[in-house]
Amino acid sequence: MFITFEGPDGSGKTTQVKRIGRKLIEKGFDIVYTREPGGTEISDQVREILMNMKNKQMCPRTEILLFCAARAQLVEEVIRPALQSGKIVISDRYADSTLAYQGYGHGFEQETLKQLLNFATGNLWPDLTFLLDIPAEKGLRRRINNQEEWNRMDDYQLAFHERVRNGYHQLAAADPQRWEIIDADQSEEAVENEIMQRLARRLHF
Repeated sequence: MFITFEGPDGSGKTTQVKRIGRKLIEKGFDIVYTREPGGTEISDQVREILMNMKNKQMCPRTEILLFCAARAQLVEEVIRPALQSGKIVISDRYADSTLAYQGYGHGFEQETLKQLLNFATGNLWPDLTFLLDIPAEKGLRRRINNQEEWNRMDDYQLAFHERVRNGYHQLAAADPQRWEIIDADQSEEAVENEIMQRLARRLHF
């Protein structure tokens, strides 16, 4: 099974990927973690270009293509081999981030982006996606308060991040069988418990 975690910046995806992964390992599942952009030596180099505050002049089309390039390498090198060997892959972001950030955030046409994503991933989409939902302003404030690294994507205007959040809700509404929406504006323990309850139904444990 391929499980992804999506959501606005500061929604706690990275924290929950680790917490949920540990819980599933305790239950005997074979887990592979990964993140986007990154997850391989090549993809991590692309990540540095994408996130570096020195590259604020980057145009949105360049941003899209770089995300797709990093993702293509990750799928080929990590995700597809793990799935083929029967493991559960848990990814901190995946293709839906492009639809939300570059699609709804920047205003690019969804169908064009989906064609690019299908090419980059070889038509590989998640079986289950958790949307960790939090108001955009609260998520960004959480990143600042936690003294997390502030990157080029974080630095977009609040209106951009609000469009991203709204976009995620539209994506989830269009494919409710795949998406599970979680209120991320609560304690880490409460978020984890809610995710595990929904995973129990999906994985039958």
